[in-house]
Amino acid sequence: MYQEWSLDVLYKGTDDPALATDMQRLEELVAAYKQTIGSLSAKDPCSQLKAVVALNEELTVLVRRVSGYFSLRRSANSNDTEVSRYMTKIQTLMASTAKESSMFQKYVGSIENLDEIVAGDELLAQYTFYFERMRSAAAHKLGDEAEAVMARMNISGGRAWGDLFSYLTATVEVDYKGGKTTLSAIRGLADSDDAQERKEAYEAELAAYAKIRDAISFALNSIKAQVNTEAELRGYENPLAMTLEQSRMQKATLDAMLDAMREAMPKFRAYLKHKAKLLGHENGLPWYDVLAPMGKAGGTSFTAEEAHKYLVEHFAAFAPDLAEMVDTAFREEWIDFFPRAGKVGGAFCSNLPFIGQSRILTNFSGSFGSVVTLAHELGHAYHGQQIQDHRPLNTGYTMPVAETASNFNELIIVNDAIEKTEGEEKIQLIESQISDCTQIIVDIYSRFLFEDEVIRRRKNTFLFAKDLEEIMLWAQKEAYGDGLDPEYLHPYMWCCKSHYYSAGLSYYNFPYAFGGLFSRGLYAKYLEEGNTFLPKYRALLKATTVNTVEDVAAIADIDLTKPDFWRTSLKMITDQIDLFIAETSK
Repeated sequence: MYQEWSLDVLYKGTDDPALATDMQRLEELVAAYKQTIGSLSAKDPCSQLKAVVALNEELTVLVRRVSGYFSLRRSANSNDTEVSRYMTKIQTLMASTAKESSMFQKYVGSIENLDEIVAGDELLAQYTFYFERMRSAAAHKLGDEAEAVMARMNISGGRAWGDLFSYLTATVEVDYKGGKTTLSAIRGLADSDDAQERKEAYEAELAAYAKIRDAISFALNSIKAQVNTEAELRGYENPLAMTLEQSRMQKATLDAMLDAMREAMPKFRAYLKHKAKLLGHENGLPWYDVLAPMGKAGGTSFTAEEAHKYLVEHFAAFAPDLAEMVDTAFREEWIDFFPRAGKVGGAFCSNLPFIGQSRILTNFSGSFGSVVTLAHELGHAYHGQQIQDHRPLNTGYTMPVAETASNFNELIIVNDAIEKTEGEEKIQLIESQISDCTQIIVDIYSRFLFEDEVIRRRKNTFLFAKDLEEIMLWAQKEAYGDGLDPEYLHPYMWCCKSHYYSAGLSYYNFPYAFGGLFSRGLYAKYLEEGNTFLPKYRALLKATTVNTVEDVAAIADIDLTKPDFWRTSLKMITDQIDLFIAETSK
């Protein structure tokens, strides 16, 4: 307990008989799926749709179980040699169904009275949105054989390049103070109380990327070239249009959010310049001090056990079911806590709705910030709890709404801490929250600009590491403006963010801004409505898997396509900036 997660609820190891049974069943289901799709006809489409759905449900749950198990093992230990063999087999099996999946989509699109059939059957009616999305996606499907080829080639293409990135960043040795450490550990010093330690860690981090930047640049180039090719072949205007379709989100919503963010940038830059002066810098804030703690922290250092108690107590005041789930997560070993060699950096939550659980990876340091990170990831797990009663094909939510519950959890913890403190400690907490918001607004905007530019330029040229460094520096200057010291930026941010390294998930940056701002709008409604808001909040989270982003927001009477909502959410942050500057200027 309070060390590594347990995956025994999935499998007890590769020698677990249940794994052998499930791998055999997976092969049988794939064969049955192919045979069933291959025999589809116009006769009695209702029965045929139900047969495919039943097979697909069982197949989906089984794939999530076996692939989830090995994906989690690899995240906890990149040197796990058993994982690759199984993952390759699973990926190859599922890639072999691409042709049949394409055939099924076309079959669904060919049914003239589809809406009537779906509405008239108890099982199919639960998949109304699923079939609507399938019908609209049919316009972007390639030929059946082409879909099969693309899926198989992705195993040795985009996925392989993404695996290379993960391996390199998890295993590269960072030279620091005469010894060796990991990237995740050195990045964990970015918010150290010691100014010299922050700077030395920053320098050590940049030096480490020099060892792997060339290999990673090939990974990024290959993935973005694949993305460009796929978007073109599928008839999308560009990869961003493809991402918005996948996100079930309108371009008007993205534009409204970005416009509001750009309007607010001067406030964030004023905060950064003020923080720089407080820390003794005259030319803007150097990167190594972006996360420097301000004010005077309470001095509290948390053990994992203390974090457990703290989070349960604080969430109980908001929602008892959330507190109960958090308690279960700690007690039943859902969490892998501490950094170690081979373990990936950062933090994530993997929902396992088919067993009503989640698994959370974090690199816990004992700081209040690492407790907030736990709260964030447990928000994802709570989101998973709300969707687990959906049918198996209705448990996937999109990138923008993915950060809703996680950011809401953060607000609960941090705002409560701010309310209960005074003086220097209160200033420290306010600044910490502003700093986090600067990451999800300003830094996320820089990452959006970077990826957009890389995708655009990759159409016609290969981008070497030095080119990617130049683009990243340009993007940071565009977003941060004069808030940062131009001599101390971070040219290798493209080397440490895994979000760029998925051929199937582009632009995984703006969803963080969306989640941060959307959750603030929801939190404001909670403060206004009190406990009567909770049923609406749970309903909203549950609806994320079976609605568009805009329809989900409408449950809380929010129009995402207009800048006004986003401006209101941003004002909650800029008001804090004004308060921080005023209090620390006295």
